[in-house]
Amino acid sequence: MLDTIKTISRRMQEMLIWVPTYLIDILKKERPLLTKPVHIYLCICDHFEPGTGGVDAKRERDRVTRWIKNYPKLADKHKDADGKVPQHTWFFPPHYHRQDHLERLVKLCSQGYGEIEMHLHHDRMEPWPDTPETLKEKIKKCIEDYSHYGIFGTDKDGKKRFAFIHGDWALDNSMGGKHCGINNEIQILKEMGCYADFTFPSCNEAQPRKINSIYYVKDDPDRPKSYNTGVDVKVGGTPWGDLMIIQGPLGFRWRGKRHLFYPSIESGNICATNPPTKERIDFWIKTGIHVKGEPNYIFIKLHCHGAPEEDAKILLGDEMDKMFSYLETKYNDKKRYILHYVTAREMYNTIKFLESGIKCSIKPPRYR
Repeated sequence: MLDTIKTISRRMQEMLIWVPTYLIDILKKERPLLTKPVHIYLCICDHFEPGTGGVDAKRERDRVTRWIKNYPKLADKHKDADGKVPQHTWFFPPHYHRQDHLERLVKLCSQGYGEIEMHLHHDRMEPWPDTPETLKEKIKKCIEDYSHYGIFGTDKDGKKRFAFIHGDWALDNSMGGKHCGINNEIQILKEMGCYADFTFPSCNEAQPRKINSIYYVKDDPDRPKSYNTGVDVKVGGTPWGDLMIIQGPLGFRWRGKRHLFYPSIESGNICATNPPTKERIDFWIKTGIHVKGEPNYIFIKLHCHGAPEEDAKILLGDEMDKMFSYLETKYNDKKRYILHYVTAREMYNTIKFLESGIKCSIKPPRYR
């Protein structure tokens, strides 16, 4: 009983981080103009960890094989307004760079099914003890190793650029020292070539107060969680601070048989216990994350952990097939709604174009 009370208390404290902002945002939210079509950009960010759970080498390889074999079968059944199949962005941790996982995922990406970005677990404790200097070295080594496969896009000067998701959500040492330990992590990411962070929402103590937003953050190198607040990306604006944060939907969803009398917390996570439904899809659209000044361009960043078998069954099965079909039927009539399947990089490029009219800010990777 005591443990239950502690858990409830902790959850309430975590919710208090973002619920006040959520309620305020409902009142001042920009609404799409009914005289213009609504463009919907859907990005699925996979925290892809084939070795999670301490599985053996064969099972780890089988988890990658499942995606290589089955994702094309699912994606080829669907098209967006541009005739493009659903895109999947595999945020792949360098500590799982073994066997031939990357080589096989690269082949899948080269066939037009998505892209690979960086997902990094590190800590001030073993087995990944870090200082700012060792963190830089880990990121540098990841860029060098992945470059052998053509992974990561480039900027106009040819420098490798990457999107980032922090392991265990602990960006900028936001978990009280656990799973990070680096207070100037945002500055380091900027220095090493990160163009945007896709970690949130998290629904734990790492969650920023600012929600359902696309915004810039400026690092305070002496304090953790510098991304708690920031400056919204806006039409006609200019870059600010150190890094762009692109968030997924977060809020209370009341509808559904399981939630007639109490809400569920919607965080854009697709998993075995929370498959995509029509009600969830409608909620993502209604949340309307956008660049300030252009509410007719909606950005839906979803996340998942696609390697474990129970979640892969959902992500490669009938539930996702139905999700894509529903999106293409209800939200792609080319008049009221126009649907776009994008990678993390393509989502960022679209945001930058809306901000300042700069096309193709990060060029696509040249997979080998």
